[in-house]
Amino acid sequence: MSRDTPFTVPCFIEGAWQETAEAAERQGPYHRHVVSIASQADAALVEVAVKAAIAGRGSVATLSPSDRADILERAADLTDQRSDEIAERLALELGKPVRDGRGEALRVAATFRIAAAETRRLGGSVLPAEGWPLGRGSTVLTRSTPVGVVLAITPFNAPANLLAHKLAASFAGGNSTIIKSPPQAPASTAIVVEIALEAGVPAEAIQLLHGGADIGAQLCAAPGIGAVAFTGSAAAGAAVARAAGPKRTVLELGGNAATIVHADADVAKAAAACARTGYSNSGQSCISVQRVYVHSSRFDEFVTAFTGHVNNLVVGDPLDPATEVGSMVDDQAASRVASWVEEAVAEGGTVPTGGVRSNATVTPAVVLKPPASAKVVREEIFGPAVVVLGYDDLDQVVEECNASRYGLQAGLFTHDVGTIFDLWRRLEVGALVINGPSNHRLDHIPFGGVKDSGIGRESPAFMIEDFMTTSTLHLRGISLWSESEISSAPNRTERETP
Repeated sequence: MSRDTPFTVPCFIEGAWQETAEAAERQGPYHRHVVSIASQADAALVEVAVKAAIAGRGSVATLSPSDRADILERAADLTDQRSDEIAERLALELGKPVRDGRGEALRVAATFRIAAAETRRLGGSVLPAEGWPLGRGSTVLTRSTPVGVVLAITPFNAPANLLAHKLAASFAGGNSTIIKSPPQAPASTAIVVEIALEAGVPAEAIQLLHGGADIGAQLCAAPGIGAVAFTGSAAAGAAVARAAGPKRTVLELGGNAATIVHADADVAKAAAACARTGYSNSGQSCISVQRVYVHSSRFDEFVTAFTGHVNNLVVGDPLDPATEVGSMVDDQAASRVASWVEEAVAEGGTVPTGGVRSNATVTPAVVLKPPASAKVVREEIFGPAVVVLGYDDLDQVVEECNASRYGLQAGLFTHDVGTIFDLWRRLEVGALVINGPSNHRLDHIPFGGVKDSGIGRESPAFMIEDFMTTSTLHLRGISLWSESEISSAPNRTERETP
């Protein structure tokens, strides 16, 4: 297929790709032409999809963990084979450089393999029922069972890997999955679904819908869905939680991550790492380096090194393998970032480089010492701008970091073990990265935050648990320890239960 020919992206419902009466075009933010045309779901199709997902639960639940793991490993192999295709779709739909897109494809494959390994560990337990007098003569077993149907609502910034996390964990746990794609990345979503189906995920166990927030809200509220996994903004996450009601939810939301460069840090290493990860994917990551707090004794040294690295970043066509910073998701997002940088300057900050907008591209901006009230400090930038602030006292930094309504991840450059453990105790974040920036993630490690950064942890092991329930089996009169009968002690619970 020519790069100038748009991808046609149907919905996948009841085991078949289906086009609908209404379609939405996605214009690529860098190349400025239509790159995908996605069939749009309506309220009636949502109901069909939910019924189909409920009906398809058994096709996964009855597969052994070994069978599910084999399918996930095949999905990983197929992802490796199609990594260039995934990267190209991400570049065309989102402006993500192909070098980053290939990295995302590698992570998709890794996520499938990690989920496969966790699937092989599924089991249950024998509880210590006879450790208490009323449990004498009883054996109690537990096993993990699927919640049934998982709804996965994915974002635009890493649509392939964040879908892989949700879909792989749902399937590993024995569930069917309904996927609501981001409007900005329907083709990048569909390729992951294609891979899962080719690998052997039963067709009746996946439903893919395209549409806006109204479709997502209807799906969240639909009866029969056992769990909702959402990645997106804090405001959208709150709306998802309200619509979902008492359903299980895993919400991975926003952040305005801080990285601290202490007095004893390797400044050269810190500057290079912050420049590399502060602008990858044009800063459109919830853990992107946004605020860098540098000890005053090292501030000038850091700024010089950091600005030098930023000026050397290659900005341009996301399809060019040399490009390090492509475009943002759309013109509106780019305009917002450029305006926030301008506001920071008006409020007293300085910008030695970057912040220049052309269509959906913003050149990497360095913002020095804006006031704490500036949006670039207080809110989530989600764009190619990094704020650098000085400090003299770590208590001050901890206070400023914890004042944020977000708490996803932080970075800390230091060699002092006491400082490491002190800040790990005091910083209100889901994870602290030592001698690395905030923008660091391993897909097999629990990922998530506190406060407005979300609920739950996103990694296969933790998400599989979120997508399963515990079923308990009481065996009365059967003891693992003796041949004795059920305890003759009065069972008050039995007598008092109506």
